Amino acid sequence: MRVSDIMTANPICISDAASLKDAHLLMQSRSVRHLPVISESTGEFVGLLTHKKMISIVLTTLNKYGQGALDRKERFVPIAEIMETDAQKLGLDEPLTVVVQYFIDNKLGCLPVIDAHNKVQGIVTSSDFVKLCQVLLLKQSL
Repeated sequence: MRVSDIMTANPICISDAASLKDAHLLMQSRSVRHLPVISESTGEFVGLLTHKKMISIVLTTLNKYGQGALDRKERFVPIAEIMETDAQKLGLDEPLTVVVQYFIDNKLGCLPVIDAHNKVQGIVTSSDFVKLCQVLLLKQSL
């Protein structure tokens, strides 16, 4: 099996020109925990913003400035400043044996799937592996 067999195609992405507030609202409204970040000008993958990172920054801001200033401060924190720029990425044909080992070794929740032109094609999450396990276990019990 390959990455393309289990990935979520066309994931929700966010522009590198967006703010932390934009990311917060997008994650909340679309019920996602990982946002590939794409360049506003080229549409290419430039980084990754995770829910864990976003919550960490929100809590730090909340503790430092208080509830009243949180909304205002979030609007002025650019995604480009807080995204992970050295995020591991996958190709469509990457074997799942390699991917699962990477998840285990690095304790990550997701990996973006990028094509040869550095465009986001999908995302593989730990939940995708749980769903795959469910399918395999159900097949085994038949």
